[in-house]
Amino acid sequence: HVQLVESGGGLVQAGGSLRLSCAASVRPFSTYAIGWFRQALGKERDFVAAVSLSGDSTYYAGSVKGQFTISRDNNGYTVYLQMNRLKPEDTAVYYCAARHASFNGYYIRIDDYSYWGQGTQVAVTS
Repeated sequence: HVQLVESGGGLVQAGGSLRLSCAASVRPFSTYAIGWFRQALGKERDFVAAVSLSGDSTYYAGSVKGQFTISRDNNGYTVYLQMNRLKPEDTAVYYCAARHASFNGYYIRIDDYSYWGQGTQVAVTS
C-alpha cells in the first residue's frame, strides 16, 4: 500500500517561510520521481515543482521559481519543498505526488503521477 504523507503546512504571514515534507512509503524510493502540486480554493490543481530520482534535476513553475526549492533525501524517503518569501497567492492545499520512473528525469503533469498524498494546507496572510 503506497502512502505519501505531507506535513509542514500552516498559517504564515506574507514574507515568511515554510518547509513542507512528503514522507513516502514507496520502495525503492530512489526509483520514484516526486512532484509538488497545489490547489487553491475554487481553482484547478497546478504544478509547483518536481525533482528527479537522484535529486540533481529540478523544475519549477514560473510562479515559484527562485522562491521555492525542492529537494529529496533518498536515505530518509522524504521530499521537501522549502517555500520562502511567501505571498497570499501561495495560499493553497499542497500535494505531493509520486510515480515510478526508469530514467533520471522529472514530470510536471498531473496525469504523469500515480500516487498522491492527502495534502497539507498553507495559508499566507497579508
